[in-house]
Amino acid sequence: MNLNRLCVHTITTKPLSIEEAAKSYCRENIRGITVWRDALEGRDIRATGNMLRGEGLEIVSLCRGGFFPHLTAAGRKEAVDDNLKAIEEAAALGAPMIVLVCGAAKGQSLETSREQIKEGIAAIEPYAKAAGIKLAIEPLHPMYADTRSAINTLAQANDMAEAFASPWVGVAVDVYHLWWDPALQQEIKRCGQYLFAFHICDWRTPTRDLLLDRGLMGEGCIPIAQIREWVEGTGFNGFHEVEVFSTEYWSGDQQLFLQKIKHAYLHHS
Repeated sequence: MNLNRLCVHTITTKPLSIEEAAKSYCRENIRGITVWRDALEGRDIRATGNMLRGEGLEIVSLCRGGFFPHLTAAGRKEAVDDNLKAIEEAAALGAPMIVLVCGAAKGQSLETSREQIKEGIAAIEPYAKAAGIKLAIEPLHPMYADTRSAINTLAQANDMAEAFASPWVGVAVDVYHLWWDPALQQEIKRCGQYLFAFHICDWRTPTRDLLLDRGLMGEGCIPIAQIREWVEGTGFNGFHEVEVFSTEYWSGDQQLFLQKIKHAYLHHS
């Protein structure tokens, strides 16, 4: 293992501005960055993309689009409009991909939410294609099925990507959300050319908060190296993206945290 394929999400080092993150990642020889949309607020997006590339960073993706399901047609239209805006932002930034956290709506069935997700992606796919931006459907752990995502297994994400049969619609594999799935190996193999992104962190035991207590690789129970082998067995040769939501890590020195990320990546993934 080396650092050539290590990418860090801006949300992982949330206390840093995107300008600070760029310089900090560069100091640690981290070459990939996935940009969360909140990090772009109030900035010239095109200039920010140029700044990141000027620091030697490769922009891996923009996070996040999605959240398509709503109880009203007006809400669903607003979601589509926001995703079209995300496509424009990705194009201006120079990001080749948007990660879709697909959403779910309290008060309607998961099946209805899934249909609305499919309709939402269908509405934006032509615009993504025209902009040269890939859309990666990210299945989320079932604990988030209430409001964050009605796509909860890799099989569901694969089914949806295959239904579009578009080179612009694929899937993102996040070990935090999928490690528990007994069908994970076969579904990763099934991804093939539709596997667009690979996100890593660890599931702490015990987990103190289901959203904001992710661990670094090696701090929990996820067989990350095994899953990486399955992912790379599909021919995937993209970045390994460290995505950690952690109030503990956000409260500390972010430069030291980046050094811990590098050590965890090199020794536990």
